[in-house]
Amino acid sequence: MSRRPRKTIITCAITGAIHTPTMADALPYRPEDIAEQAVAAAEAGASVLHLHARNPENGAVSIDPEHFKRFLPVIKQATDAVINVSTGGSLLNTMEERIAPAKWASPEMCSLNMGSMNFSMHPLADRYTEWKFDWEEDYLRNSDGYIFRNTFADIAYVAEQLGEGHGVKFEHECYDVGHLYNLKFCMDSGLFKPPVFIQFIFGILGGIGPDIDNLIFMKRTADRLFGDNYQWSVLGAGGAQMPFATTATQLGGNVRVGLEDSLMIGRGKLAKSNAEQVTKIRRIVEELGCEVATPEEAREMLDLKGGDRTAF
Repeated sequence: MSRRPRKTIITCAITGAIHTPTMADALPYRPEDIAEQAVAAAEAGASVLHLHARNPENGAVSIDPEHFKRFLPVIKQATDAVINVSTGGSLLNTMEERIAPAKWASPEMCSLNMGSMNFSMHPLADRYTEWKFDWEEDYLRNSDGYIFRNTFADIAYVAEQLGEGHGVKFEHECYDVGHLYNLKFCMDSGLFKPPVFIQFIFGILGGIGPDIDNLIFMKRTADRLFGDNYQWSVLGAGGAQMPFATTATQLGGNVRVGLEDSLMIGRGKLAKSNAEQVTKIRRIVEELGCEVATPEEAREMLDLKGGDRTAF
């Protein structure tokens, strides 16, 4: 009897809050470009779309619900992909401000960082001497003083407001092994019910480094803490994106790509779009013997509430 291939969820993070417009022309910040790239990524095989907003005038990071309103309805009506709205967005705002877009949208999924941490991009500023917009250099350089706040009180607030209030399922972003223990504490406290979806994140300055030994350690720790009560995915930042995604799919995990996490498609070569990255990882996943999950299969795997294509 032949064994059915395992289903692999591809998440695509379209624009994020790290990279700035100077770094790549392909990075979308106008609402029409975010929508176009998100739909193309879904058509290429992404069953989950992780979404941030940008100021359409200058590409700056935005958590203004009005900016989300300019592209979320377009994406939702054009594709059946799962919508995952960021609750990170800005490192300098309150949690109430950070979740405002998600409270408006009431999506199937939201990201949720599982611990406070240093979160810095300041070394990126040294790579550029000219900038498209005047905010970019200071934004990057000043990040050496950022603390990305996600206290237990913050996490409980989001769980109440979005989990209980809107039936949102969370992409639990874990940037280090301690974040797994934070999640276990929250589950034991009744904040989150299994199965949980964990995003292992490697390569962000302030978090765990992009070493395969660290991936094995994170996975082994999660197995011990959560048993069969979790699904997991891997995000490798920068040059770790494709190698870590490839390794994850062979270890039974799901994958995340997108211009939020890496601007490249290969060594020294900028990606032309989010869809190009999705196409590449889909080819790798399928050639290695797995099948890419459809949005409906992803909803079943993650126990989501389901989506209404007429929402927003």
